[in-house]
Amino acid sequence: MTDFKIIHIDPAFVVCIKPPRVLSTDEPGGVPDLCREALGDQNIRTVHRLDRVVSGLMVLARTKRAASDLSAQIRDGIFHKEYTAVLHGSPAAPTGTLMDLLARDKAERKTYVVTEPGKDVQEAILHYEVLAQTADFSKVRIELVTGRTHQIRCQFSSRNLPLVGDRKYSTHEDDCEIALWSSLLRFRHPKTGEELTFTAPPPDEFPWNQFK
Repeated sequence: MTDFKIIHIDPAFVVCIKPPRVLSTDEPGGVPDLCREALGDQNIRTVHRLDRVVSGLMVLARTKRAASDLSAQIRDGIFHKEYTAVLHGSPAAPTGTLMDLLARDKAERKTYVVTEPGKDVQEAILHYEVLAQTADFSKVRIELVTGRTHQIRCQFSSRNLPLVGDRKYSTHEDDCEIALWSSLLRFRHPKTGEELTFTAPPPDEFPWNQFK
């Protein structure tokens, strides 16, 4: 099980590891709450989100100015995020781009690939690269171009490549947390403008340890 951990502290921001099933939003027991408790800093602000079941790197702002700057970087496409995932099966090509139209069913709290534009239908784009494979699984690096709700999970499951441990989009009964990990963050320092990159490997547990 991934534990909450702070890996970098700066006067303007903090980078941490979000555990699975912990909210990334500002709720009691959420990641901002955990950061405030760990740092004794009540000014922690969320600038981006991870699904509740997803783990890995998050950055949180420590000042109002930093929150505004990081949020602007996200809007402008400067803030770069990469994920690592383990899929059931093997993609047709070792690298590729997935492009779909996604619709959100709010009642089911699920996202679906659709074929026609319409109200609340959004384009979804991601790039992937296969990093390793076994007979049953593929470990992939994912770069999001868009950031739709459940985008990674929905796009891969629609191609019969569901993420290991995904209880919403997969029919496999995997005894593990979802194998989706926020592995890289790249952004400009809110004060100096220096480009910063933070990386963290997924935990050494199933299914990540199947590729040694």
